[in-house]
Amino acid sequence: MIFTPYGDPELSEHNLVATEFFDFDHPAVASFVERTIGSENDPVAQAVRLFYAVRDEIRYDMYGVTVDPTRFRASDVLSRTRAFCIPKASLLVASLRAVGIPAVIGTSDVVNHFSTPKMERAMGGKTIFLHHGYATIYLAGKWVKAVPAFNKELCAQMGVAPTEFDGHVDALLQEYDAQNNVRMTYLKDHGHWSDLPMARTAADFVGYYPETFTQLSEHSS
Repeated sequence: MIFTPYGDPELSEHNLVATEFFDFDHPAVASFVERTIGSENDPVAQAVRLFYAVRDEIRYDMYGVTVDPTRFRASDVLSRTRAFCIPKASLLVASLRAVGIPAVIGTSDVVNHFSTPKMERAMGGKTIFLHHGYATIYLAGKWVKAVPAFNKELCAQMGVAPTEFDGHVDALLQEYDAQNNVRMTYLKDHGHWSDLPMARTAADFVGYYPETFTQLSEHSS
């Protein structure tokens, strides 16, 4: 596994291969990619199609936070059709690699001001979301970031426009809603990884979130 703590990752074969979590060699992922891109041959257009498919066909589920490694695999995300940000980013990275587009996963700590009182109670009163996941993609000679986390239906409920992606500029979650209220604050970037750093992610989740939070999500269906 290649870790890039600062700046853009380097182009290498590690950005293109199937892995335990980016399992684009799984039939479900291959079928999803084929259906999504159709006859499109342009890499930027392919990436855009895949972004929107992951964003909207997989419902965002914050209660899906878990330390079960199987839940982070791209193929598992497709079987459940809902997930939180890291597994959704895994599916996007895997799908991009399936068509030969270099992609890695990145994570950042954020404060999500959309959080509800119910969510805050489940998180033990904490307000920081650890390891918010996103994909970093090599397109048209440069790296761009894309966050496919919040599906458009959820964004409509929250009163914020969904994240849009054109393949040329970063597509990060919005800091403000339509009323100019702060909705997302990025605190710390953890760099880029050629495969999901599962051991580190799980250790941080166990050390930070209440045990009942991951237990609750383990039984979500």
